Amino acid sequence: MQQATILARLLSAAAVCVTVAGPAFAADATPATPAAQAQPMAQTPDTAITSKVKAALQDDKRLATLQIDVSTTDGVVVLKGNVPSADNVQQAVQLASAVPGVKNIRNELKVAG
Repeated sequence: MQQATILARLLSAAAVCVTVAGPAFAADATPATPAAQAQPMAQTPDTAITSKVKAALQDDKRLATLQIDVSTTDGVVVLKGNVPSADNVQQAVQLASAVPGVKNIRNELKVAG
């Protein structure tokens, strides 16, 4: 009987600890809800510029099928790849230059001939 009393007191003490300490630990925890995890990461200005330049190139019928690589660092857009004509180069540079936030264009496009 004495063991049952000791066990009951231990269980009661453990329940009090969980009740008292539980909220304190929960307040420090960051909830990992699916809604919080599903939010997209904010784009950096360079990433946004790259996306807009790529979209502009894809929207142009003459350039959409060409393989033009686009990257941006500190607002400077780099265009790389092979294109069939100098007109394609000029059009790609013009479209990229029109994107807001573009500070400069580094043209590394080559006319395949």
